[in-house]
Amino acid sequence: MQIGAFDLIEPLPELRDPHVFAMVRPWVDVGSVGTLTLNRLERFMGSKELGRLSRPGTFFDFTRYRPNMRLVDGKREVKIPNSIIRYAITDDGPDYLFLHLMEPHSNGEDYTDSILEVVNHFNVKRYCRLGAMYDAVPHTRPLLVTGSLGDVIQNRPVPNFKVRQSTYQGPTTIMNLLSEGIEKVGIESINFMVHLPQYVQLEEDYAGTSRMIEVLSSVYNNIPADLAPVRRGQRQYRELNATLDRNTELKTLIQQMEAYYDAQLDSEEASSPATETTASATQLSPEIEQFLSELGGRLDADLEE
Repeated sequence: MQIGAFDLIEPLPELRDPHVFAMVRPWVDVGSVGTLTLNRLERFMGSKELGRLSRPGTFFDFTRYRPNMRLVDGKREVKIPNSIIRYAITDDGPDYLFLHLMEPHSNGEDYTDSILEVVNHFNVKRYCRLGAMYDAVPHTRPLLVTGSLGDVIQNRPVPNFKVRQSTYQGPTTIMNLLSEGIEKVGIESINFMVHLPQYVQLEEDYAGTSRMIEVLSSVYNNIPADLAPVRRGQRQYRELNATLDRNTELKTLIQQMEAYYDAQLDSEEASSPATETTASATQLSPEIEQFLSELGGRLDADLEE
């Protein structure tokens, strides 16, 4: 069955009050946090493929998203990059759609309209976007997660999770047309963003994935916190320490990031004037100030909404 530009597998499932978990690659999927999170949720819930774009070349430049050649039963096959939709039916909660989306290079309005058609067809109740971005945060502290919950209530508090409303103005991605469309039709919308150390840049960041699942489990009763790959993430970051100890300049930079991180938490969590004075008195070196300024400018231009 064709819905917009997507070819869906029939018979279509009957989904009960479905929620969407969506990630957008490569826009806000650094460290593959969104991809890894969706993959773990899908395996846990026993998801099945629902469909994919019938002609992905309508939207994607294959000199930028490269097809892959692989051998299947001794024969060469070309795997074409695509946006894929999967679904899961649960016993004790809402059903789910998982959207593995890729940022389009052309016909972006048609692309986002097609995603909205799928969302509207299944009468989606909530749209949750997951992602990660690089930031001036140290790997030696709990990773910060920011996002918006709207009227959604957390079942339990999560440390280092901050609800923030973006005030960014400037260049952005065409995928924000999807966010606008979700809001216009009255679908509940929430999002979560893990902030990863800019100097690390792991292809697969399991510490970031663990933080994402930790936050999700505080909102969704049927997502267990122990689904998070905590030990694997801890091992990744521990292995960094030996390498970073040999880089005196970077080690000093991380120490200043730690001081800045701690001071920011103090100023947000404490209400006493004395603490606020301490936080405001924490100064960064000119080098890290320049680093934060340059990094913040790049992030604002490339990643913020």
